[in-house]
Amino acid sequence: MIEITLDGQKVEVAEGSMVMHAAEKAGTYIPHFCYHKKLSIAANCRMCLVDVEKAPKPMPACATPVTNGMIVRTKSEKAVKAQQSVMEFLLINHPLDCPICDQGGECQLQDLAVGYGPGSSRYEEEKRVVMHKDVGPLISMEEMSRCIHCTRCVRFGQEIAGVMELGMIHRGEHSEITTVLNDTVDSEVSGNMIDLCPVGALTSKPFRYSARPWELSRRKSISPHDSTGANLIVQVKNNKVLRVLPYENNDVNECWLADRDRFSYEALNSSDRLTTPMLKQGGEWKPVDWQTALEYVARGVKDIQRDHGAKSIGALVSPHSTVEELFLAQKLVRALGSENIDHRLRHAEFAPPEGVRWLGTSIASLSTLQGALVIGSNLRKDHPLFALRLRAAVRTGARVSVLHDRDDDWAMTIAGKSVVPAGRWVQALADVAAAIAKEKGSQAPLQGNASDEAKALAAVLLSGERKAILLGNAAAHHPAASSLLSLAGWIAEQTGATVGYLTEAANTVGAQLVKAMPGAGGLNAGQMLAGGLKALFLFNTEPEFDSAAGAAARKLGQGGGMVVTLSPFKANLDISDVLLPIAPWTETPGTFVNAEGRVQSFHAVVKPLADTRPGWKVLRVLGNMLGVPGFEYETSADVLADARGATDVDQSLVQGNLLSNKTSRSAQAGGSDARPVTASIYQLDGIVRRAESLQLTADAIVARRLAQEVAA
Repeated sequence: MIEITLDGQKVEVAEGSMVMHAAEKAGTYIPHFCYHKKLSIAANCRMCLVDVEKAPKPMPACATPVTNGMIVRTKSEKAVKAQQSVMEFLLINHPLDCPICDQGGECQLQDLAVGYGPGSSRYEEEKRVVMHKDVGPLISMEEMSRCIHCTRCVRFGQEIAGVMELGMIHRGEHSEITTVLNDTVDSEVSGNMIDLCPVGALTSKPFRYSARPWELSRRKSISPHDSTGANLIVQVKNNKVLRVLPYENNDVNECWLADRDRFSYEALNSSDRLTTPMLKQGGEWKPVDWQTALEYVARGVKDIQRDHGAKSIGALVSPHSTVEELFLAQKLVRALGSENIDHRLRHAEFAPPEGVRWLGTSIASLSTLQGALVIGSNLRKDHPLFALRLRAAVRTGARVSVLHDRDDDWAMTIAGKSVVPAGRWVQALADVAAAIAKEKGSQAPLQGNASDEAKALAAVLLSGERKAILLGNAAAHHPAASSLLSLAGWIAEQTGATVGYLTEAANTVGAQLVKAMPGAGGLNAGQMLAGGLKALFLFNTEPEFDSAAGAAARKLGQGGGMVVTLSPFKANLDISDVLLPIAPWTETPGTFVNAEGRVQSFHAVVKPLADTRPGWKVLRVLGNMLGVPGFEYETSADVLADARGATDVDQSLVQGNLLSNKTSRSAQAGGSDARPVTASIYQLDGIVRRAESLQLTADAIVARRLAQEVAA
């Protein structure tokens, strides 16, 4: 440790630290623009100039290494005068458009100009003008004349996102940030550039001119999409969600958000929202009141239960639903005498798990791994924030290898890669096991060939201490999922790695905890999707898009039974008999359990739209009308308390005795070459599918084209 004196205060910091780091530790604020704790040091704005004793001129705090005994003054006349001079220089070309700037009210330049800027400008010449650029549907670069060339956006692309989509061209007053080739910005985490921009040069295109920052209420929430469980700040005006920003949590999402989490809110305000219960009468949809709709459902379920038995009733539930909703859904189905409930809509294998499948390690630890083998995932698109973690690990020397059926661009250096059809994944993993067995002098669980490709994947796990084997969405949905897990478990034991599932949805772990899966004699999702049930509840899901059945799910309503859809949107119109409008995540309290087993509860941030009702309330009332016991809940907290009691979960992190990726099943060779069913980045759930701006991105356009080619 090195000791320096900062504004008369003794501060100890690690060797190699900068003056800015010492100031942060001491709680001293030094004005800055280009410096950011998650980015490399650029030292190009010069706003952080400080007075270092014995230095002939002011020094940038962000780029001046500390030395033992150094004396630094951040508020001396020399330092303040230097900072004022820099501010005057920065304001020379900045346009005077604060009244119409979206950044107004939360602008770093605006704030520092008050403290360090002159009352009037000595500059009388014409200000420079930079032409606007069109970089896609998410980021607006209409006012690039505001740019102060801090290069935060450039460094974010290079260092965090792994793709340098923006860069600086020219020099001096002709410098400008651009895509150079007039391309669009297509990174799945591009929206973070908006947060990083300290002025109003990069702004949110969907939010543009919607509201001023001080008009917005700020409320905490949790992302309902992938299994990261990203912490959010949802900003609201007039009971309408207008913007979503990251809430910093270094254990989960750090200070970043995936674009899927940031911009999906558009769907909540779309015309596709279901706002009143509806019944299909004579082939036409008619709006009705809640009492009529619920009585119709309750009467239909009782009749079916009497005439066909309880085993003819089932429910398909989305793993994007809350713990409270999933707990009540399975409780209702089981109270009726059925075990037909499942959340594993895209799975091809339904072997009963021997524990709750989870990540196998903490999310934060992904940043410090020394080796990782990822099986069956395009990590960058399936779990963008996990990809940021692994990319950070690679930057510090970690080695990552991949087993997949597509050669995707992960925007990071890949140490080993095996691209084979899905039907050969078990054999490819057996080859890796054979290479490890040869190295360790042990017996592999399955016959394999230690090829050079297999040795490259094995080498990643045979060196280093902190290692992980991560099974992606395609591996979880694979027809031979148990064999893949069995082989991964053996390899992990031999190499000292952890093994875990990335898990697909916001509440995949929570759905397992509350047993939203069939019990003894119950039908799994694949069997229910094949048809035959007389009463089927579709909770927050659209089987045509959310399940392995795909277009075949359109036949679900042809069996003469009753299909009840509970959804925030006008969904399943062709197959349903009843539509019940339930609240999306912003309009209901709830709980998600992310991939690492972190239990995160949240409150509603706006009131339910029109006649929409929280899903847990609808299920509770249905339970009351069907006369089943144990549905006397007053609040969602009561439901959660009951769910916690049923699962022995009473802490923020689920205990290890409930989480397990072990399996006693042995690996079996062979398998179909059919590709496991997975969702593309902007087709994951009904909310993302209805977010207009996300559907205009390059990723969404490519996914639609591929889907059309497959259908053809």
